[in-house]
Amino acid sequence: MHTIMGITGRVGGAAAKALLASGVKVRGIVRDREKARAWADQGVELVVADGLDTAALTEAFHGSEGAFIMVPPNFAPASGYPETAAILASVRAALDAARPEKVVCLSSVGAHQPEGLGLITQCRMIEESLAGLSLPVAFIRAAWFMENFEWDIAPAKERGEIDSYLFPLDRDYPMIATRDIGGLAAQVLRETWTGARVLELEGPQRYSQDEAAAVFSRLLDRPVRSKGIQRADWQATFVKQGMPEDRTSPRIEMLDGFNSGWIDFSGKGTEHVTGSTSLEDVLRKLIARA
Repeated sequence: MHTIMGITGRVGGAAAKALLASGVKVRGIVRDREKARAWADQGVELVVADGLDTAALTEAFHGSEGAFIMVPPNFAPASGYPETAAILASVRAALDAARPEKVVCLSSVGAHQPEGLGLITQCRMIEESLAGLSLPVAFIRAAWFMENFEWDIAPAKERGEIDSYLFPLDRDYPMIATRDIGGLAAQVLRETWTGARVLELEGPQRYSQDEAAAVFSRLLDRPVRSKGIQRADWQATFVKQGMPEDRTSPRIEMLDGFNSGWIDFSGKGTEHVTGSTSLEDVLRKLIARA
């Protein structure tokens, strides 16, 4: 039995699907049992818990061969990331009490850097909190999610543009499909190791914003170009999108980190893994569902 946090999301769901396909029993941690009924119908054992419910998390992890850990992303965190810190304290206490055989955690490209990470600071906190577990633990440092382009489908259709915050527009960045992240998590959960591992994961090729626009052009059968949003306009743009003005700094710092090259793979003492899903595969499915 393997326990999956975030089973109703893309990454956790992909991990659960891969485990079920291999004949492994799965337990899913959910906040709403009714919304997860489809998983129960597939034979998944559901445990209701949120990230702050240490007792319920302990119950969910107890007796697990492996646990997949991910902290819900917070795109507008308070200063110092107190929300993430509280969840990690609860998860760490539950893992210490339940003692699953192994732990696999979702982290991010760049999480090895000590500062200048913005939102990815939350992934560095995950690694710092769980690296000291006296259990086999593996951190999957995933590249930029290909699914982030979902927000560009409407402007690509309506005005033939995708708004870009990564510069320069012709620079290639490592990206990965959530399907491949979940697949790797399921694979590692079925492996045996000791100590800590770090796996750096990216897709079969790197993409620039211009190349992403070209993929949209092919799939939508219309010209699409990448439109760079100038840094001076970022805060106003994010506030217009609904982000509180005093909480835009972490997102801006993260984007600065990518654009400067500060946020990238370490390559030191890590395992580099390449996924198989292309950006075109991901966008085709996203567009079909839009």
